[in-house]
Amino acid sequence: MTDKPVTKMSFEEAMAELETVVSKLESSQVALDDSIKLYERGAELKKHCEEKLKAAEEKVAQITLGPNGKPEGLTPVEG
Repeated sequence: MTDKPVTKMSFEEAMAELETVVSKLESSQVALDDSIKLYERGAELKKHCEEKLKAAEEKVAQITLGPNGKPEGLTPVEG
């Protein structure tokens, strides 16, 4: 875990730290007070990741919408 403010983290940094937090909480080897701090940090990291994803989705929507507000030039993704 880092002391870096969550708001200064990239999506990837926040996601990696969130995975570390979850792993520590699942291990059951953490004292109660530390578990509470980890949970709070995890909640903050989760919120930050959700906000980053939403911003990315909005950017993609702006890029893919034409002047009439409808999608244009999109091809289905295979998979």
